[in-house]
Amino acid sequence: MKSEDNSRNMDPEPMFSVITASYNRGGLIERALKSLTGQSEKDWEGIIVDDGSTDDTYSRIFPFLKADSRIRYFRKEHSGEALTKNYGIRMSSGRYITFLDSDDEYHRDHLASRKKILLQNPGIRFLHGGVEILGNQYVPDRNDPSRPIHLKDCIIGGTFVIERETMLSLEGFRNIKLGPDSDLFERALRRGIPMMKLDLPTYIYHHENPDSITNILFGKIQDH
Repeated sequence: MKSEDNSRNMDPEPMFSVITASYNRGGLIERALKSLTGQSEKDWEGIIVDDGSTDDTYSRIFPFLKADSRIRYFRKEHSGEALTKNYGIRMSSGRYITFLDSDDEYHRDHLASRKKILLQNPGIRFLHGGVEILGNQYVPDRNDPSRPIHLKDCIIGGTFVIERETMLSLEGFRNIKLGPDSDLFERALRRGIPMMKLDLPTYIYHHENPDSITNILFGKIQDH
């Protein structure tokens, strides 16, 4: 007799497609994947897109691939975060697209809380917000990179939960260096897509990593 989880693995349309884009984050991605496999909500697929890593990323994630058939792995030539996430979107099959950056993690009930809200609000197509920020609280303003702004005033793409058809209609992320998440959010806003902001801080945003794009740019600002 198959377990409940195994039967879900056969579902061609899981509730969530969780996309993790990764580039040389072998030392961090295990934490992210442990938080995904530990979710109280089980109706998801995990899509890891390796953006041409040259470190030990694959060896770090192999045990997860072997242990959980809901997780799939794709490797492509290096092209940057936005295009890597778009690749994951194309490979996904869930009713809702969401994200787990390779250096971040979920609280145990992250997906369950989002599912509850979506079922209670069937007209909503785009959820965002609900984040716990660890580390550097500031990033460069994408409209004026010389000016730092607090992350609480930013749109954090890891918190996005977007209906698949809506995401496809928006044509994913634009390939811009700073602010592709905010750009997608603003395009959805202009289109009048039904959205809801959440305050449940179940997405853990790790901003301690000195090699993140925003921390590198922030360091350059401080040097000038």
